[in-house]
Amino acid sequence: MAKLIYSMITSLDGYAEAAEGGLGTGAEDQEVHTFVNDLFRPVGTYLYGRRMYETMVYWETAHTEPDQPPHILQYARDWQAAQKVVYSTTLESVSSAKTRIERSFDPDAVRKLKAEADRDLTVDGPNLAAQAIAAGLVDEYHLFITTSVVGGGKRFFPDGVRLDLELVEERAFDGGLIYARYRTR
Repeated sequence: MAKLIYSMITSLDGYAEAAEGGLGTGAEDQEVHTFVNDLFRPVGTYLYGRRMYETMVYWETAHTEPDQPPHILQYARDWQAAQKVVYSTTLESVSSAKTRIERSFDPDAVRKLKAEADRDLTVDGPNLAAQAIAAGLVDEYHLFITTSVVGGGKRFFPDGVRLDLELVEERAFDGGLIYARYRTR
C-alpha cells in the first residue's frame, strides 16, 4: 500500500499560506529544490485542490522556457510523469496531461487509491490536506519551514485536529530553511 504524504512550505509560525503574501525565503534555493526533486521523484500521484493545481500546472510547460537550470528541468519531467487528481467544483477543464477532475473529496476513494497504488501519493494545499487529515488518511507530514513569522493566514495543520507524530528525519539547509519529516504513530 502506498503512503499519502502532506508536504508544504510553512512559515516558522505554522502557516502554509500567509495572509499578507510570501512565506519567507529558502524554497527557491537550488540545494533545497534539488532535495525536493529527489524526495518527490518516487511520487506517482498528486492530489490537488483547484488553487494548488493552478499554481503547479506551471510545471507542465516549465521545460519550454529558455535557460532553465537542470534542477528545474528535472522537477518538470518528474511532475509531468505523475498522475494528477484535481478536486474542484468549479474547474471546467485541465491543461496538463495525466490529470483528471473529481468534483468532491471522497475519503473512501482515496483509501482505495492508496491501497491500489504502487507509488506514493501527495495531498497538496492546506484546504484539501485538512480533509485528508480529518479522515485519517495522511501517513507522513513533510514540512519545509522558512525563517519567517508571518502572523496569520492558512495554517499548515487544521484547527481542531489532534495528531501524535514521530519525527523520522530532519535537515537544515544553508539558507536557514529546515526540513522535518514526521509519520503518524
